[in-house]
Amino acid sequence: MSQAAQSKGKPGQRGRGPPIYGSGPPGGVKGGDRPRRPRREPEEEVWVPKTILGQKVASGEISSLEEIIELGLRIQESGIIKKLLPDLKSEVVDVGIIQKMTSNGQSTRFKAIVAAGNENGYLGIGQGKSKQMRIAIEKATSQAYLNVNPIKLGCGSWECRCDQKHSVPFKVKGKGGSVTIEIIPAPRGLGLVAGGKIKRLLELAGLKDAWTTAKGSTPTMNSTSKAILDCLRQTFSQG
Repeated sequence: MSQAAQSKGKPGQRGRGPPIYGSGPPGGVKGGDRPRRPRREPEEEVWVPKTILGQKVASGEISSLEEIIELGLRIQESGIIKKLLPDLKSEVVDVGIIQKMTSNGQSTRFKAIVAAGNENGYLGIGQGKSKQMRIAIEKATSQAYLNVNPIKLGCGSWECRCDQKHSVPFKVKGKGGSVTIEIIPAPRGLGLVAGGKIKRLLELAGLKDAWTTAKGSTPTMNSTSKAILDCLRQTFSQG
């Protein structure tokens, strides 16, 4: 008996052979052979200075952040910091939600805290709020660039007494809200004795070895970040 006759004899079975899955349509193009679209890279915005200080920085008349601080000038453009410190990188420290009851109902906003540092003696912390998370992070990043301050590194530990810049030159103490933080110089090789987020902020500033003590509501990163920045500012102002 032929194969066609056998297929007709079985009820519910068609004359064609069994289907083959995974081969795709006959004469079609397989998924791996399809050309992929080129990935679009984000275009970098060209900074156009709008202030007199920005024009001096763009022309090369002012070449360092310390010179701006000595002259007592106010930085109003984040592009100035990006021009003077091209190796600066930003990192999101904390993100939260702000809920408020109004006459029209409950309104929700996002709050972001961003730190900007180059791990070599510069740190800035900013805060931003918006109804969208992305916009809040962008505002906080721009504010962090405007708050960048130089930090004096050194070795103030009596146990080490080396000439390398791995810690703070002397003991500093700062306060932000209800949080009080004290940074004590430590010998080389000890590391950073601090909590998770506090340790990351000190790493962005360029510290490698230090003891820290904290008092108050340290989980509140708004106050904790202000206290750390107040500590590190004193190394430059008092040193």
